[in-house]
Amino acid sequence: MSELVADTPSSEGPVATPTLRAVPTEPPPPRSALELVPWLARYPRRPRPGRAYRPVKRFVDLAFVGLTAPVWAPLYAASAAAVKLDSPGGPVHFSQRRTGTDGRRIRVHKLRTMVPDAEERKAELAHLNEREWPDFKITDDPRVTRVGRVLRATSLDEIPQIRNVVKGDLTLVGPRPWSKTPDHHDRWHLERYAVRAGLTGLWQVAARGADSFTERIRLDVAYKQRRCLRLDLEILLRTVPAVLLRRGAV
Repeated sequence: MSELVADTPSSEGPVATPTLRAVPTEPPPPRSALELVPWLARYPRRPRPGRAYRPVKRFVDLAFVGLTAPVWAPLYAASAAAVKLDSPGGPVHFSQRRTGTDGRRIRVHKLRTMVPDAEERKAELAHLNEREWPDFKITDDPRVTRVGRVLRATSLDEIPQIRNVVKGDLTLVGPRPWSKTPDHHDRWHLERYAVRAGLTGLWQVAARGADSFTERIRLDVAYKQRRCLRLDLEILLRTVPAVLLRRGAV
C-alpha cells in the first residue's frame, strides 16, 4: 500500500505548485476477533461444549434441512435452470475438494457462477487478487457469469452444500471449509480444524468485515473456543440480514 504526500517547494525562489509522490505504507495490523465481532464478548471461552452439544447440533442440522425444504428446493431448481440457460455448454455444478474437520479432505458442491475454465485462468489474474494469499478475491472478477453475479450476491450458489450437511461433512454453523490443505497454515491456525466446517460462521456476520486471512483465522479460532448452541443460533439469525444486505457472500 502507499499514500500520496506533497513535496513542499523551497521557501527561497519562485513559488511552485507542490508535486505528489507515492510513499509506501504498512498495511494495518490484523484485528482481534472481538474487534471484528464485539457481541462475541457475551460468550465466554470454554474448554469444550457440553456433552449434549454434538447430538443436539446434528439433530438441528437435519431438522432445519427438512423443515426448510419447501423454501430451498424450488430456489435450487430455479437457480440451476438459470445457470444452464445462461451457459448451455457448461456444467450446472462446480465441485471442489476442501479441507474440513481434522484436516480431512471433502468434496464440496456449489452452483457454477464462473466460466467453465475459471480455475485455469486463476494464475493469469493473480495480480488482481485483493486479499492475502491463500484467499483469492477480485471485486469485478471477469470470470463470473451474469447469472453467477446474482447467485453470489444472494448466496444461492451455496444451496447444493445442503447435501454436505445431510452427509455430515458440514454443519449449519462452523468455520468455512478451505480449499487449501493444512500444510499451508501456521501451527496456531490448525485449531480451526478441531470443529466441523459449516455453511455459515463468524466470517459471514462480522459487522466490520474480516478482510485478511489472519482475521478470518482468528474468527474461526474464537468460534471454536466459545461454541455453544446459543452462539450457533445467534450466528444463524444474523446470517439472514447479512445475506440480504449482501455482506454474507464470500
